[in-house]
Amino acid sequence: MNHTHLFNYDINLNNSFRIGIVINIVFIVIEVLYGYFSNSMALIADAGHNTSDVLALIFSWAAVNISRRKPTLKFTYGFRRSTILIAVFNTILLLAAMIFILFETIRKLNNPLPIKTNSVIIVAFIGILVNGITALLFMKGKSRDLNIKSAFIHFVADTLISFGVVVAGVIIAFTGLVWVDSLVSFLIISVILYNVYHLLKDSLNLALDAVPENINIKDVQKYFLSIKEVSSVHDLHIWALGTTDTALTVHLSTNQQTDITFVTTIQHQLNEKFNIEHATIQVEYGDGKMECENNCN
Repeated sequence: MNHTHLFNYDINLNNSFRIGIVINIVFIVIEVLYGYFSNSMALIADAGHNTSDVLALIFSWAAVNISRRKPTLKFTYGFRRSTILIAVFNTILLLAAMIFILFETIRKLNNPLPIKTNSVIIVAFIGILVNGITALLFMKGKSRDLNIKSAFIHFVADTLISFGVVVAGVIIAFTGLVWVDSLVSFLIISVILYNVYHLLKDSLNLALDAVPENINIKDVQKYFLSIKEVSSVHDLHIWALGTTDTALTVHLSTNQQTDITFVTTIQHQLNEKFNIEHATIQVEYGDGKMECENNCN
């Protein structure tokens, strides 16, 4: 990617964040007001979820910009891991919001009130449009950054959830079954908690330097062993520097002398095959494994 392309991508991404945040904040205000005055916990539950998504967008936007800062003498890898910390924080924020909404839904279920279904249907339909537009804003960037992909998936899910609220409103309008609103609210919370579980697991794995989900370490080992000069592989470590960058360190024992081209070729192929951008390779000619077992971590 050339610098002009990267610069244009950064501008488009920043614009996507701005537009997504603004239109969702406006929609949240509308959704909370209509949810309160129409006595719909499904709308308020959806508004709570959308609020956490907006906060996630704000923090993700900040993390993306911070992660692009140049490395310093103290932070030699730069600030890429800020995106991982933000992912953990966003997950906890979302979990707290869902617990609050769960208690409110139970309270409403025990004290049901008439629901103005026309307001619910109209606002939820607007939600389909708003969430759909927001998802489209991040469709192009979802293949570059896990944070962007997460935002895209969240707003696709929100679009489907808003559709569910519309369906609930229609059912209540025709049947008068007010409890359907709470049922939809519980379904929304269940879907979100399911996503929270996986998001929390993935973000904690990255924070603890686990091998990223998109990389199979056994495939990487097989690749190294397929190189004719390599006789053994040890001390292989793969971890995420952030939500977009992956690092690798490895010791390769070889059966013949190699030069710098050997290392640079492997680094290029690791990037091409596994999207590993930062590879540090130590080459040991002959039986270097015993020495490394005594001196390497």
